[in-house]
Amino acid sequence: MNEQALTAPTGPSRLSRWWARADIRLTALAFVLVGLCAVGCATRPDAFLTEGNISTVLRLAAAIGVVSVGMTFVISAGGIDLSVGSMVALCSVWMTTWATQSYGAFAMVGCALLVGTGCGLVNGLLVAYGRVVPFIATLAMMASARGLAERISGRQTQVVDVPAFGAVFQADLLGVPVLIWIFAAVFACGWTLLNRTTFGRRTLAVGGNAEAARLAGIDVRRHLALVYALAGFCCAIAAIMVVARTTSGASTNGLYYELDAIAAVVIGGTLLAGGRGSMTGTVLGVLIFTTLSNVFTLNNLETDVQNIVKGAIIVLAVLLQARTRRRGNSLR
Repeated sequence: MNEQALTAPTGPSRLSRWWARADIRLTALAFVLVGLCAVGCATRPDAFLTEGNISTVLRLAAAIGVVSVGMTFVISAGGIDLSVGSMVALCSVWMTTWATQSYGAFAMVGCALLVGTGCGLVNGLLVAYGRVVPFIATLAMMASARGLAERISGRQTQVVDVPAFGAVFQADLLGVPVLIWIFAAVFACGWTLLNRTTFGRRTLAVGGNAEAARLAGIDVRRHLALVYALAGFCCAIAAIMVVARTTSGASTNGLYYELDAIAAVVIGGTLLAGGRGSMTGTVLGVLIFTTLSNVFTLNNLETDVQNIVKGAIIVLAVLLQARTRRRGNSLR
């Protein structure tokens, strides 16, 4: 080994290599989340960093986070789903009826999964094969599912009376609530499906250019139907989590979930026009909005102020997306 080899440069440092691979948007979202936590610590140091409050934030983020995972696939494929909140309500009501509960916890979970996946599949068939605009198809499902939930429940709260259900979904595993483990598992599966499988690549291809995807041999209509069915499946899991947290099913469950899910997906970096999705960004978006709501609640701020801030964040995220796309087009 000669002296020149010993003194040869070893290339860029580990930090510079990491920075080159880092996603600037995700890094910015992480800093925003840290900033919100700092505000919470500064304004309510006696309450924000307590174990109970952190557990509450994560449990609240879990259900909407699972819905947002499904929404990421839908928006990445160039669609939109306004019915996710209503599907959560319908699943929660159907799985907590007296007839369903009489068959036990397994039947409750199975009922929710079948109802949610079925509703999502109906959305997908209307969009893909019925050629109905996603906005209209999912708007119709939003009204129908919420109405059916009210019809089934009689607008009454249905209390869960199956001890085995609570024993499983209200338990802790290694000191962490099972609901948080479910959220982590759904995120891991969603990330892998989007980034490491043919299904994920086809989803982004359909969202980027459906006609080009069809010419490349992708069955666009079948794929869209599957994507919406996947979103419905995620809503069913979220409904199970909501019922576990509240020990009841109600037609009012899932209110504004579509707003929170779309907001989390958009600020997380998924393009509204489709073709690009970020599952990690979605989770950061969910945590940002949940933490923001928690900080507002701890400081006794009005809900309307919170909604105004959420709306402003959504608008800024969309404007940033539009500016980024224009800059990208100008460089071509």
